Amino acid sequence: MVSIATLANGCFWCTEATLQLLRGVIQVTPGYTGGHTDNPNYREVCTGATGHAEAVQVHFDEEIISYNDLLTIYFLTHDPTTLNRQGGDIGTQYRSTIFTHTEEQKTIANALISELTKQDLWKDPIVTEVCDFNIFYEAEDYHVNYFINNSNASYCTYVIEPKVAKLREHFLQYLK
Repeated sequence: MVSIATLANGCFWCTEATLQLLRGVIQVTPGYTGGHTDNPNYREVCTGATGHAEAVQVHFDEEIISYNDLLTIYFLTHDPTTLNRQGGDIGTQYRSTIFTHTEEQKTIANALISELTKQDLWKDPIVTEVCDFNIFYEAEDYHVNYFINNSNASYCTYVIEPKVAKLREHFLQYLK
């Protein structure tokens, strides 16, 4: 069964690059969600004024990878304890948020946050929000497959590649 997950956790280039590598992930689309401006563009979202987060919409086959496993990988490939930032990317557009499409997704997300909190994996508390999904605006074409198309760019080398390496080290069994 194909399902949709909408996830924000900082730069959508990083999120797209890691989730594309997972078995069962059919498509990862970068875009914007969670704001108040219709049809925002990258420049507008980067100001923080639209209220949107950089996010990805993930189409995945739940018979191959569960929503819970997808979220576990999401949590362990970014820092869910920093409010409105990931590394050098600062602002509400870089917040950690799970936009749920169903009540079941909301239940799974909240239960996983509780479980990860009990495991005490980070020194600071998880600040990831769980919100109802509303609308998703696809990012401009040059953002699609950004890491694949720009792997030699310094941002890719210094920011994205370590996340991909962490994924390969800790989640080998999930890789394509």
